[in-house]
Amino acid sequence: MDAAVTAANAAFHGGEWSQLSGYERGILLNRLAVKIEENSAELALLETLDNGKPIGESRDIDLNLVLQCYRYYAGWADKITGMVTNPGGPVAKGAFGYIEREPAGVVAQIIPWNFPLLMQAWKLAPALAAGCSVVLKTAPQTPLTANRIGELIKECGFPAGAVNIVPGGDLTGKMLVEHPGVDKIAFTGSTDVGFKIMEAAARSHNMKRVSLELGGKSPAIICNDADIDSAVAITHLGLFLNQGQCCCAGSRIFVHEKVYDEYVEKQAKAVEARKLMQGWESCVGFSDHIGPAIDREQQQKINGYIASGVKEGATLAAGGPTYTGEGFFVEPTLFTDVTDNMTIAREEIFGPVMQVLKFSDDDEAVARANNSQFGLAASVFSKDFPRARKMAKGLQAGSVWINTYNAFDASLPFGGFKASGVGRECGQMALDSYLEYKTVVVAM
Repeated sequence: MDAAVTAANAAFHGGEWSQLSGYERGILLNRLAVKIEENSAELALLETLDNGKPIGESRDIDLNLVLQCYRYYAGWADKITGMVTNPGGPVAKGAFGYIEREPAGVVAQIIPWNFPLLMQAWKLAPALAAGCSVVLKTAPQTPLTANRIGELIKECGFPAGAVNIVPGGDLTGKMLVEHPGVDKIAFTGSTDVGFKIMEAAARSHNMKRVSLELGGKSPAIICNDADIDSAVAITHLGLFLNQGQCCCAGSRIFVHEKVYDEYVEKQAKAVEARKLMQGWESCVGFSDHIGPAIDREQQQKINGYIASGVKEGATLAAGGPTYTGEGFFVEPTLFTDVTDNMTIAREEIFGPVMQVLKFSDDDEAVARANNSQFGLAASVFSKDFPRARKMAKGLQAGSVWINTYNAFDASLPFGGFKASGVGRECGQMALDSYLEYKTVVVAM
């Protein structure tokens, strides 16, 4: 880790990487996108072997978003501009002032195991576009695609030290976060670890900049005028994508009392139709099967939450902790008759477990949805746009989707309110997080 940080500092402070123009950085990022596209079949299989997700998800969702991200920030690399001003105050009157935007320095980036390829792109692309050098730590469970991307980065001709990839666990991450040669930390993962990173940054002598994309317990509100078939299908994918191992998974489904029974009946059929399957065994689509959890520890954690739901009085409408075969599978599970105080309704499960709650009033639904330490994402389903917009405005979440879910785009900022994080991924806002503002005043 020390060697990686040293290499990143050498690249940033006077190395070849620091001498490249934004135009040249953009060429390298576009070249990397081409390499990823040329090797997409291999990368999709590596992602599935590493993570367990259906290969249809790796190929048709993750890789498409990865390519879009690199190409989006390649376009930004030569458009990072400052501004000129004529100060009019009593001290600087008559002076000439300009404001520069410069790369923040050496960036420590830590990504999770649930979307290794995509989280790597969300971190690397804006940092490299801004001109930072990077030390990227991958999760110990999922190093394969990052290592392959590292090989492609070398093939593209990125200067030495611009990107350094180190797989490892807690100790490796601690060494990186606390390293005095790091200027900024960008982390995606659990809220508990996010708190520790903020504490470590506050203790650091160089006051490291921090951006955090953390956990969630995202609500979906199904109004009585919603298209129920569409709401069932969208919220189903919003939870069961990637085995429910998604920070913005829509796990708390608030359904209006007038359509509650219909929604539950149709959702239960959809959940029961999902098949347990190794990720590489199904190459067509991703809506009818589900892969294993990332490891045994996560499988046991999810099953523990299912047991707590049963113990606390929720109705098990589909699935449950019934799988006893090989592999770390968890049956897709649906709980009904869930109340706000239950553990499964308050804590992030990070697995294929959906909770359905009943509501009778829009204001009540929004208030209950906001009654959480998290605020990453939310959704509203209604045919009445003014009604949906009013509810969306009241929801405390960084992303609110209306009549859709998981609608991602490289140009749209993604991040959370409250304990769901600090700062944003994607869009111009992510680029800004890797830049510092410098004011220069010249006496005329």
